[in-house]
Amino acid sequence: MKPYLQDLLTQALTAACAALGKDTPAVTPVIDATKDKSHGDFATNLAMACAKPLGLPPRKLAEMLLAHLPASERVAKVEIAGPGFINFFLTGDAVTAVVPEILNTGESWGQDLSGAKGKVMVEFVSANPTGPMHVGHGRGAAYGDTLANLFAATGYAVHREYYINDAGRQVDVLTMSVWLRYLEEGGVAFSFPKRGYPADYIKFTAAKLRAVHGSAFQHPLEVVFEGLGVEPQVPEGADDKTKDTIKLAQEKYADGLIDRARKLLGAHYGTITQAALADQLATIRSTLESFNVRYDQWFSEQSLVDSGFAKTAIERLKAKGFVYEKDGAQWLKTTDFGDEKDRVLFKADGAATYFANDLAYHVDKLDRGYPLLVDVWGADHHGYIARVRAAIEMLTGRKDALHVALMQFVTLSSGKMGKRSGNFVTLQDLIDEVGPDSTRFFYLSRSHDQHLEFDIDLARSQSNDNPVFYVQYAHARICSVFKQLAEKGGVHDEALGLASLARLDTDEEKTLLTALARYPELLRVAAANRTPHTLAFYLQELAAALHGYYNQHKFLVDDAALQAARLTLIRATQTVLRGALGLLGVKPKDSM
Repeated sequence: MKPYLQDLLTQALTAACAALGKDTPAVTPVIDATKDKSHGDFATNLAMACAKPLGLPPRKLAEMLLAHLPASERVAKVEIAGPGFINFFLTGDAVTAVVPEILNTGESWGQDLSGAKGKVMVEFVSANPTGPMHVGHGRGAAYGDTLANLFAATGYAVHREYYINDAGRQVDVLTMSVWLRYLEEGGVAFSFPKRGYPADYIKFTAAKLRAVHGSAFQHPLEVVFEGLGVEPQVPEGADDKTKDTIKLAQEKYADGLIDRARKLLGAHYGTITQAALADQLATIRSTLESFNVRYDQWFSEQSLVDSGFAKTAIERLKAKGFVYEKDGAQWLKTTDFGDEKDRVLFKADGAATYFANDLAYHVDKLDRGYPLLVDVWGADHHGYIARVRAAIEMLTGRKDALHVALMQFVTLSSGKMGKRSGNFVTLQDLIDEVGPDSTRFFYLSRSHDQHLEFDIDLARSQSNDNPVFYVQYAHARICSVFKQLAEKGGVHDEALGLASLARLDTDEEKTLLTALARYPELLRVAAANRTPHTLAFYLQELAAALHGYYNQHKFLVDDAALQAARLTLIRATQTVLRGALGLLGVKPKDSM
């Protein structure tokens, strides 16, 4: 309805300006639903927004706009209020017009699936393939997948991508850890390094390697640890400075074991790396599939290195004069583009930093023809945004190519887990405990820029206090009405229902119709503001309207026209519930 009223007002403004002999201001009319129905259904401040450029008092301009407003069968009357607000009162047909629109279109009603707004890439989760996903990753998964759905539903051609961080030191630590567990599988015992990955999933890969390759990777412990000394340990009661110093020494010890693994294993080092990555990625993929998350592409960081593209991207920056050398390292002049300090691309030993490869990845995304990049990162990456944006601006001149959504932290509360994967709760643990629907809905029940306390007991509960239960129950209630109709031998006459929509005149029916009419704009705003949680809020509002209607009125009544009208209304409600739940990645329930 809002676009319709905007069009009427635009026509009125153009006509009024022509009568004044003035240019029409470049203003899009803002339409808001009124909170007080005595002020109409919708209101606009267009007269006040255009009064100054046209040199008229707002109320005088409002009068001119009304004089030039095209006649409409959907508008019962229009009034001027206060200093120049224009209030619209809709006809009954305008209010109920949403019902046939929904039923004619189906679950995609309110959506624009044209892709005409252009291409956008949404890159999300991208957890390091060095272990299973934890509950924090789940928030980014629910957010990123739902945001991609919203983009696709509002006119964008969307590409979903997972960036596999399979290059860099963390992969070497993974390989070293698996190898050491493999050695243990051979019957030897030693102290596992503090900076290795000790969890059971490492042992799983090690056992598989032992089963397939036997003792091919076995080496004597005295050779493995020769010359490395004793790993330093943090003494009890150590201060932070001491802890940091010992941590660096432990990292150096781990690096020594990585170098030893490379020398002793030769080509087998790569065999262990690939086995470890394959197992971890398989676990990540399985978890995301159980979470109703899909990707169009899984992009390997290592492929950027192997293809030489990472170096090529840096050469492009060098050619533009943005790279300089200091202390043997190569630096990028990110301070010229708003960063707090310049960033290292290549260390003095020639090793690329994480930033170098990440920079190249974003250049590759732009080169693949995606003008809009949306990244979903953890809150601890906030300091990374400026440097990546700086690099993009250096190469493209664009400041608006990259949009980053930072996921605030998640904590679990109120409830014991039935199982845990080791000493931390994985995303798969949480999904197994409360189900994918509740997990996704709860992650989206709060804005991503706010801390989320995930209430496990509430997510498991079958009560109206559980928001996903409340919404799914609304859908199930509608299903139950049609099931009762069928059990009584009745058939829904939709044609009669559409012809009898004027009978829908109770407060509960008007509330439900108003909620349905809000849906298309809600989708547009949620996508534009990148706020998927507002769709979860909307679903709770729509469910509340349905429950209020259900509790106050009977649907299967003796009056055939009234019954048909009410059934048609709840059928339209059911359609919107299904479509909106689908965008959230949550399944509707037919019975509960």
